[in-house]
Amino acid sequence: MGESLCIDSPKWGLAMPKAYSGDLRERVIETVETGASRREAAESFEVSVSSAVKWLQRWRESRSAAPKPRGGSISPLEEYATEILVLVAEQPDLTLVETVAELRKRRIKTSRSALWRFFQRHNVTLKKKACKRPSGNEQM
Repeated sequence: MGESLCIDSPKWGLAMPKAYSGDLRERVIETVETGASRREAAESFEVSVSSAVKWLQRWRESRSAAPKPRGGSISPLEEYATEILVLVAEQPDLTLVETVAELRKRRIKTSRSALWRFFQRHNVTLKKKACKRPSGNEQM
């Protein structure tokens, strides 16, 4: 099996594997329901025995073969999204560190990295305008 790289992976840059398809899960469950053992079903579909056991347990508890939802955490900063975006609109030349300091004055706990990710999600850039060069007519 090939390994894919993932920046967010906690273990050496390897991505988490995808969940097995619902169709495969249903076929394993159906094989067990028709009389095969979990071990036999797992071997015939080339999945681990523990997966087959867990799928059968879930099937018997909830009649569902679908994988459980993955991920989906929500940043605590989303609660303050409007206030943060208004601050950036009012003071567009604040740096990231200055924005964090201003938010802390307003009792919104955050860090540079959390605020950076918030800005990425909301397509906010902190690009500064380049200084204008003086024209040739001005005296120094």
